[in-house]
Amino acid sequence: MNLALLGFLMVATFMTLIMTKRMTPLVALITVPTAFALFAGFAGGIGDMMIDGIKNLAPTGVMLLFAILFFSIMTDTGLFDPLVNRLLRVVHGDPLLILIGTVVLCAIVSLDGDGSTTYIITIAALLPLYKRYDMNRLYLCCLLMSTSGVMNLTPWGGPTARAASALKLDPATLFLPLVPGMIAGLAFLIGLAVWFGRKERRRIGHVKANGPTAFTGMAVSQFPEARRYHLRWFNGALTLALIAGLVLGVLPLSVLMMLAFAIAMIVNYPQVAEQKERISAHAGNVLSVVSLIFAAGIFTGILSGTGMVEAMSKEVVGLIPPAMGPYMAPITALLSLPFTFFISNDAFYFGMLPILAEAGAHYGVSPIAIARASLMGQPVHLLSPLVPSTYLLVSLAGIDLADHQRFTLIPATMVCVVMTLVGMAVLAFPFVS
Repeated sequence: MNLALLGFLMVATFMTLIMTKRMTPLVALITVPTAFALFAGFAGGIGDMMIDGIKNLAPTGVMLLFAILFFSIMTDTGLFDPLVNRLLRVVHGDPLLILIGTVVLCAIVSLDGDGSTTYIITIAALLPLYKRYDMNRLYLCCLLMSTSGVMNLTPWGGPTARAASALKLDPATLFLPLVPGMIAGLAFLIGLAVWFGRKERRRIGHVKANGPTAFTGMAVSQFPEARRYHLRWFNGALTLALIAGLVLGVLPLSVLMMLAFAIAMIVNYPQVAEQKERISAHAGNVLSVVSLIFAAGIFTGILSGTGMVEAMSKEVVGLIPPAMGPYMAPITALLSLPFTFFISNDAFYFGMLPILAEAGAHYGVSPIAIARASLMGQPVHLLSPLVPSTYLLVSLAGIDLADHQRFTLIPATMVCVVMTLVGMAVLAFPFVS
C-alpha cells in the first residue's frame, strides 16, 4: 500500500469535506484519519497512535481552555472598555483606520511569539469595534492571521526555532536576512487593510459615535452583573503580569494560564455561585475550541504514526528533477505553502526540511538558505485546520472556519509570495545556486 498516496488522499478528503461543509471539522478530524488508517491495515496500532497524538496536543488544549476563560472573564469585568472607548475616539468612526489599526496592533502584540495570546488580546480589543460598526469580521480574521504569520518568523517563534534546530543553525543568523521580507509583508497587509477599509467605507460609511452611550463595552449588555470596574487596576496588573510571564517563560504557558484564571476568579468573584456562573457563561466557547484540539491530535497522531508524513515528504522530494536542483531554495519556499498547511510544523521542519536541505546541498545550495526559504509559507500554514490557534481565532470572532479559509487563502498566499520575492531579492535565499 502506497502510504504517500494514502496520506495525500486523506488530507484531500478531509479538506474537501470541511470546506464544502459536508462535515464539521470536529467530526472530520476523527472519522477521516480513522477510516484511512483502518483501510491501510493499521487497526492493531490505531489506538496508540491516537493517544500519542492527543498527548502531544494536551498542553495546548489545557492552555487554550484556561486562556479563553481568563480573557473572557477580564472582558466581563470591563477591563478592556477604556481601551475600546479610546480606540473609538481615535478612529472617529472610520472603518479604514480600524482595519489599519488591526494590522499595527497585531504586529506589536505578536512580538511575544505566541499566536494564541495574540488572538486573545487583539480580539478582545478589536472585536467590539467591528461589532459596533457592523464591519465584516472576515476582514478582522484575515488581517490578524496573516500578520501573525509574518511576525511568527521571529527567532523565538516556533517555525524559526524548529528550522534552526532541525538543521543545527543559529536562530539569529537564520532570522536577520528575513527582516526585509517581513517588513514587505507587513506593508502589503497595510495596503490590504486600506483596500478592505475603502470597501467598508462604501458599504457603511463613517459611523458617528458621539456621546457616552456610543459604546459601553463588549459584554455589558450580556453580563452587566459581572462588571468589576473597582478592580480594573488589579485586573490590568494581573493581565500584564501574565503577558510578562509568557514572554519571559517563567512557567509553562498552560500553567501560567491556569494560575491567572484561578487568581482572577478568587478576586473578582469570591462567591462560589458567581464562579460557577462565569464558567457556565463561557463553557460553550471553551468546549468548541478544546474539543477540536483533541480531535486534531487524532489526525496528527495517525498521520505520523502510520508513517504517512515521512512517505509524503520523500515522495515530493523524489519528484524534483535533477535539472531543478540549483533552484532548491525557491522550490522549498513554494513547497512550504501546501506542506505546512497539510501537515504540522513539527512534521515539516523535522521530517521534510532535512531531506530538502540534503537535496539542496548536492547542488551547492546552503542549508541556511533552504531553512530561510522553508519559513515563507507560514501565513498559509496558520490557515491549516491542524493549527490550534486557528480554532481559537474563528471561535472568538464568531465566524465559520470554512468561510475563513476560503476568504483568507488568496491574501495569505499573496503575503507569502511578497516575502519570497523580497527574500530572493536581498539574497536571504538565492533564486539559483
